[in-house]
Amino acid sequence: MNLSQRSAFIQLLLLFAIILVCVFPFYWMVTTSLKTQVVALEAPPVWLFEPTLDNYREALFEDGVLQTLINSLIIAISTTALALVLGIPAAFALARFEFRGKKDLWFWFITNRMISPIVLALPFFLIARNLNLLDQHITLILIYLTFNLPIVIWIVTDQFRGIPIELDEAARMEGASQFTIMSKICLPLAMPGVAVSAIFSFIFSWNELMFGLVLTRTDAKTAPAMAVSFMEGYNLPYGKIMATSTLIVIPVLIFALIASKQLVRGLTMGAVK
Repeated sequence: MNLSQRSAFIQLLLLFAIILVCVFPFYWMVTTSLKTQVVALEAPPVWLFEPTLDNYREALFEDGVLQTLINSLIIAISTTALALVLGIPAAFALARFEFRGKKDLWFWFITNRMISPIVLALPFFLIARNLNLLDQHITLILIYLTFNLPIVIWIVTDQFRGIPIELDEAARMEGASQFTIMSKICLPLAMPGVAVSAIFSFIFSWNELMFGLVLTRTDAKTAPAMAVSFMEGYNLPYGKIMATSTLIVIPVLIFALIASKQLVRGLTMGAVK
């Protein structure tokens, strides 16, 4: 084995090790969700066992996980849609126009992501309680929007900036309005960035736990909050926790696979000049 082959072999081993480290937690989560409580607590771990779907049945239809998944889906999709509807025009304005206070506005959008959610949990709880908005979908949608809107604006603005301004000028000479230029010319070219921002917005809304715990009880309870609620003292139903976690991961994987082409293009935009 020469030096180049040895180097390639070492790289392959490192790649395999990285994949193993990344995939193993998902493997453990899925297999544990298919075990009974007795098998899940076995030490050393049991690798060969008879799988069961009882954890999924109990979690979905007896403990109400199905409704929390629906709640999370409504909140995540609504938040993502609102973030795109409001964020794309704002990103286009920041990318194409010069106006007073533009840098300050841009900085304000970016700094919204720097605030820790735990700092805002109590103020948001007090506001929601005073307005009788506890345990409602709209409350979480609006709160998540304040965190996801800057992501959309940040990513899509950079995408719009990469589109030649000459396209706008040519369209304007043909009589196109600013809305037409944005929606018909620039937006299709900016779809990779839009897809990336949509995926990030969906994932952040879907996985968010802090506000789901503080601001919901039953009607608007989210799936991550339900997974945590299974932990009661020393009673840890590992099978149901892992089953719920697996159900939480599946929609994110489906959403990412649907937008995978745009995701790759968006994540690599600007990498090659």
